Amino acid sequence: MNRSVIIAFVKRESVVTISSLLALISMAFVPPSLKYLHYIDWKVLGCLFSLMLVVAGFRKMHVFTKLSGLLLRLAHTPRQVSALLVGMTFFMSMGITNDVALITFVPLTIVVFSLCNEPRPILMTVVLQSVAANVGSALTPVGNPQNLFIYSFYDIPLKEFFLTMLPFVGSGLLLLFVLLLLIPSRSKDFHLQVQETPQLDKRKAVKYLLLFVLSIAAVFDLVPWLVAAAAVVIFSEKILLKDVDYSLLLTFIGLFVFVGNLGELDRVKHALQGLLQGKVFLASLFASQIISNVPATLLLSQFTENGKQLLLGVNAGGCGTLIASMASVISFKCYVRYKPSDVGKYLAAFTWVNILFVLLFISVWIFL
Repeated sequence: MNRSVIIAFVKRESVVTISSLLALISMAFVPPSLKYLHYIDWKVLGCLFSLMLVVAGFRKMHVFTKLSGLLLRLAHTPRQVSALLVGMTFFMSMGITNDVALITFVPLTIVVFSLCNEPRPILMTVVLQSVAANVGSALTPVGNPQNLFIYSFYDIPLKEFFLTMLPFVGSGLLLLFVLLLLIPSRSKDFHLQVQETPQLDKRKAVKYLLLFVLSIAAVFDLVPWLVAAAAVVIFSEKILLKDVDYSLLLTFIGLFVFVGNLGELDRVKHALQGLLQGKVFLASLFASQIISNVPATLLLSQFTENGKQLLLGVNAGGCGTLIASMASVISFKCYVRYKPSDVGKYLAAFTWVNILFVLLFISVWIFL
C-alpha cells in the first residue's frame, strides 16, 4: 500500500488507529484466546449500529433539515436564529447522538446565515452548538457512545440515570442561554431565507420511525438487541450501510480488547483501582481531555464500580479540549472547511467557552 495513503488514513482515523495499536500491544502480554470474545460488549455495538443506520435514513429524507426550516420561520433576528439552531442541536442530540446532531446542524448553520447575508454569528453559533451537542446528549443513555456503554455496563436504572445527569445538563442549558447574548440581536443586513427540501415520503418516514423505536427498545432490553439490529438491516435501504461510522465501532472493539487485557494483568489492575479510589469524577474528566471521553470510559470502567461518578466525569469531560469529545472535531472540521483563515479565532473561542463549562460542571459536582 502506498505510504501516502497509509499516512492519510492514520491522520483521518487517528482514534481507531491508536485503539488498534493499543490492542495489538496488549496481545503481547495476554495472548489471543476465546476469552477475547467476552471482552466485547456486543449489545453496545449492535445498538450503536442500529441507531446510526436508522438516523442515516432520517438524514437521507432531509427530516432534520425540514424540521429546522419549520422552526426557523419563527425567528426574526440573528440571535433568535442562533438560539433555535443551538436549541435544536441540544435537544436532538439526546436521541440522534451528539456527533449526528453536529453533522446535521452545523452545516445548516453555515448555510442559513450565509443565505441571510449575515455571516458574523456563524463562528460563535458553531462553538455553542458543539457544547450543546455534548451537554444535551449527556442526559440520555442513547445520546452518546459513552452513555450507552455505561448504561449497559453498570445496569443503571433509567430514572437514576436521568436524575444523575439532570443537574449538569440543566445548568449547562442555562449557561448556553447566557452565552447566546453574545450573538447580535439586530442586523440591518439580516434577511431570513430557509432552505427548500424535497417532499417528505411519509411511508418511509413512518418505517424509519418504527425502526428507531425498535432500536431504542433494544437499548432498554425491551427487545433482544440482535432482533432489533437484524430488523434494521433488513428493512433499511442498503445504500445507507455506507453511512454507518464503522471507525467508531472498530475503535470500540480495539479498546474492548486493550482494556480487557489490562484487566487480566493484576499489577496494572490494582494500580488503577488504587488511583481511582475516591477520585473517579476528576480522573475521568481529566483523562477525557487527553484521550477523549469514549476511550476514557472504556478504560476506567474496568477499574471502578462507581458508575455514576464515571458517568458524570466523562460527560463533563466532553467539554474542554478539542479532542475531549470527538463530536467537537466534527464541528471544527465543518467550520474550517467553510473559513480556513479563522482556525485561530475558532480555537480561541472554543477554548474559553469550554473552560467555562468545565468550571461550571466541577462547581455543580462540588455543590452536589
